Amino acid sequence: MRLSKGYFFTLREDQHDEESASGNLMVRAGMIKKSSAGIYMMLPLGLLAKRKVERIIREEMNAIDSHELVMPALIPEEVYIESGRRETFGNSMFCLQDRFQRPFVLGPTHEELFASAARMHIRSYKDLPLSLYQFQSKYRDEPRPRFGLIRVREFTMKDAYTFDRDLAGLDVAYGKMFQAYKNIFDRLHLDYVIVTADTGVMGGLLSEEFQALSPIGEDILVIDDENKYATNIEVTPCVLEGTESTEEKRPYSKVPTPGAKTIEQVTALFDLPATMFVKTMIYDVDGELYAVCVRGDRDVNETKLRKLVGGFESALATAADIERVTGAPVGFAGPVGLEIPLLVDQEISLMRNFITGANEDDQHLIDVNLDDFPEHQIADLRMIAPGDRSIKGGKVRFARGIEVGNTFKLGTKYAEAMDVYYTDQDNVRRPVFMGSYGIGPARCLAAIVEQNHTENAILWPKEIAPVEVAIVVVNINNAEQMQVADELYELLTRQGYDVMLDDRDERAGVKFNDMDLIGAYARITLGRDLKDGKVGFKLLKEEQEIAVPVAEVAARVAEIFGERGHYRRDLYS
Repeated sequence: MRLSKGYFFTLREDQHDEESASGNLMVRAGMIKKSSAGIYMMLPLGLLAKRKVERIIREEMNAIDSHELVMPALIPEEVYIESGRRETFGNSMFCLQDRFQRPFVLGPTHEELFASAARMHIRSYKDLPLSLYQFQSKYRDEPRPRFGLIRVREFTMKDAYTFDRDLAGLDVAYGKMFQAYKNIFDRLHLDYVIVTADTGVMGGLLSEEFQALSPIGEDILVIDDENKYATNIEVTPCVLEGTESTEEKRPYSKVPTPGAKTIEQVTALFDLPATMFVKTMIYDVDGELYAVCVRGDRDVNETKLRKLVGGFESALATAADIERVTGAPVGFAGPVGLEIPLLVDQEISLMRNFITGANEDDQHLIDVNLDDFPEHQIADLRMIAPGDRSIKGGKVRFARGIEVGNTFKLGTKYAEAMDVYYTDQDNVRRPVFMGSYGIGPARCLAAIVEQNHTENAILWPKEIAPVEVAIVVVNINNAEQMQVADELYELLTRQGYDVMLDDRDERAGVKFNDMDLIGAYARITLGRDLKDGKVGFKLLKEEQEIAVPVAEVAARVAEIFGERGHYRRDLYS
């Protein structure tokens, strides 16, 4: 790209509508531009970086004999009704109608269509195993798009699907894909952890996530370093620690607690630790109300709640619903006397003589025990906390992560719903076992920038840098500088490198700052040293520029990036 003729711009100031470092820097570097909330233009340099990520992904997919295709993004709504997922996706789907009033959706994910494609091919056990993948746009009506390319409404996903005869075959396919994903994220130089996760709307037997570590990550990761164990907090099981209290049970009684609605207010009023209290939270799960009890210093894990009751959507009940079922305003709910399903966290089974709401305004109960509300179900319902023990035995810490990839063992869920069967050796018709695997290339870009940047520079790994070599002409009116710059540009471009020639009529400082901002991996400066046959040579992550003879530039570039000898057109196809 010659900047005097190319599409190139940068912004000096931070972008106040971008909450993340990656979003801010990529907008300033002219790589992306927000067109509306959660929807971005991918500009030339951003597109080139994204295609480099896709190239790495494609190489690893092809290496495990996965076959690339492309599915439509516009899908008949009936496809998701057939699989039973239309209601599960709810308002997150973009819906529209064609001119004949037939309902369509913009695909949020493509399990159903891949199952249909497999159904056309698979007849007998001889047609298995099978692995397919694509790069395709996905559309999800996120309620709160944020963090640049991390949480968006339109994005490209590489999704892959495997089809096997049985669970043993799925395990083999899953293992191959899992290793390919590790290879991909290693090649992208991401600092990541792999965690067990919730299967969510995908369903199935197992879900694991590849999480790039970042302070702005939306996911909370629970890590037991001692035992090399990590999970997403949503599905982290809690260990029941300690022993049951031997304190003699006392009959409960009611005490006035005027204005004490929150656990902080109640503990202050009683001057007792939160571990002596039990919170009762009223939840609406798919239109049904449930009371959930956890210790006063704990929080309810809604994922565990949904899984326990078999629900899809959950939220705290409205104030009106709470008053209707408890007879009291928000803040005074308690388990004694409630007539809705009562779910009790296992930790409460160890407690005696605890304090709860009384289901009356400005009243609490003291000396409450499980015997006082016999109709209840005990389960693991709480969020794990830092310092708790994991199921492996070590104490856990929290970290935040950006989900850049996920893998699912779907089992036969979609095969049975979409009629994907095969005939085995004994001529018995059996459902196909499926796996589903996803990577977000643009989200990978954002995660790379989050982990590799300064205030005014993106520090790309060299495999991803959209500009491998930037040639900066200090004085475009100097004929010798322009001639040598043109010669180097043509030579390095012919040899297959991504080269940018900064031949703009700008001050040298402006050019240097722009090359740092976009993350040009190697910078060649043509200035005063050219009279001695030398140019300045500097790598992105190095402080000092060194003088290199013009005749040695090509060899120096080849030493850094490897010899290519041809233009890599596969990136631009």
